[in-house]
Amino acid sequence: MSIAFFDSGIGGLTVLREAVRRLPNEDFIFFADTLHVPYGPKSREEVTRYVHEAAERMLKQDIKALVLACNTATSVAAETLRQSYPVPVIGMEPAVKPAVEMNEASGRRVLVLATELTLSQSKYMELVSRVDDHGIVDSLPMPELVQYCEQLNLNPAELGSYFRSKFQPFDLDEYGTIVLGCTHYPYYAQLLKQMLPPHIQVIDGSAGTVRRLMGILEQQGTSGGGSGQIRFMNSADDPAYQLKLERAWHLLNTE
Repeated sequence: MSIAFFDSGIGGLTVLREAVRRLPNEDFIFFADTLHVPYGPKSREEVTRYVHEAAERMLKQDIKALVLACNTATSVAAETLRQSYPVPVIGMEPAVKPAVEMNEASGRRVLVLATELTLSQSKYMELVSRVDDHGIVDSLPMPELVQYCEQLNLNPAELGSYFRSKFQPFDLDEYGTIVLGCTHYPYYAQLLKQMLPPHIQVIDGSAGTVRRLMGILEQQGTSGGGSGQIRFMNSADDPAYQLKLERAWHLLNTE
């Protein structure tokens, strides 16, 4: 049996990369909802419907766990998926808690980058209110970044200009950590580290998600049984997007 990873597009490959590193004896399916990417600007109801449609397809593949490698999908659909399907559903959340803990001593602020839909959901607001006792967390929607990523646009000049314009209202000397709250955004982690002040750390939620996955597999007694095989699927059954997934995977693993 395989572990399914799901995202609206190629972003969730950043989470799959962490899983492949940590779980070499598993097999994986990566499913991209290419018919409906990006999720960020869409309504909660639309995204919930798309995620359930994708889950129905993935469950036909004999999977033992489903990882929502998408912060937006998690925030709107994780609970309804858990109520609807027999396999464990592991979601993502922006790494706000570790970021706050990292900055408690320094007194610096935390900036969370994510899609508009993720930032607007009660799940995100409750997370921040639960862990941010001192009001140090700020949020910044970056709706265009998913589209840049889906185009595999890694041009440092163009993206550098985009990031500088988005960060312009912020005094970056006040910040100690930037949280990448969308799984597409880690494609730009290295660029961000190069252009941001050296005291700023850049983190995402992949490691925490994979740790939860590992714990659930161990608890169920379903760990292992695979050989690291990865199969890519997309909702449009588009051969061109299959090639894009393979290229994006190669780019991630040759950084």
